[in-house]
Amino acid sequence: MDREKIGTKTSWITIFINTALCIFKLLAGFVGKSSAMVADGVHTLSDILATFIVILGLKISSREEDEKHPYGHEKFEPVFAKIISIVLIITGFLIGYEGIKKLVSGEIAVPGRIALMAALISIIVKEAMYWYTIIVARKIKSISMEADAWHHRSDAFSSVGTFVGIFAARLGYKFFDPLAAVVVSFFIIKVGVDFYLRATKELVDEAVDKETVEKIKKVVLEVEGVKGIQDLKTRIFGHKVYVDLEIYVDERLTVKEGHDIAQRVHDALEEEVDCIKHCMVHIEPAK
Repeated sequence: MDREKIGTKTSWITIFINTALCIFKLLAGFVGKSSAMVADGVHTLSDILATFIVILGLKISSREEDEKHPYGHEKFEPVFAKIISIVLIITGFLIGYEGIKKLVSGEIAVPGRIALMAALISIIVKEAMYWYTIIVARKIKSISMEADAWHHRSDAFSSVGTFVGIFAARLGYKFFDPLAAVVVSFFIIKVGVDFYLRATKELVDEAVDKETVEKIKKVVLEVEGVKGIQDLKTRIFGHKVYVDLEIYVDERLTVKEGHDIAQRVHDALEEEVDCIKHCMVHIEPAK
């Protein structure tokens, strides 16, 4: 099963679970008169929207090269990851705003038991969804799906805060319910900002990490005929990497012999370093 199919299947499963959970949480929030639970339900609604964005991002980024996109479509995925990040940030601000408004007005009702039960169920379900999604995201190297996984976990954090707030409110400390919504909003905003910055790095041709660079150098220097490396440049392109490489070869070699060495380097890199989509190898005479 290819990358797009695996990611899409996972996303549809989470959409189905989230839809049922969202309806339950919103009903529990309204019936149980809990602003924290209603905010939690809205957060889950944003999860559903985010997952639809993930499906769209996977579909577009998995397309083959074409005339208008000769380098492929991988960069579309961090673009969609940024959209999810913005959804997270906006959701966090809205939840915080509603919580502050309740605290200022003082119009706070004592939450019902159903709201407390909904929070506990949400914690368990959303944490399970986080692990399911993050495992698949790392397997297929999808930053937008990884952002979506953290969206699930932020919802689990939200439900923890909601549970504490509702529990304390039922003990007589009513202000804890909207206060929990405010605290949770900060966690949501932080996750959104972190993934926005990470997606930005994938759009500005940032170099790969030092471990990958060292692995590339090791593979290159093990190829017979390579006398050294003059220059090595890498750039992240969505979930893939492009490599520009200049190697030293014996200056007495024929053009064909030098080309054969460059071809072996090219093939070895694309075979042994999974994240490399393409590499360009240039030869220089060793002095």
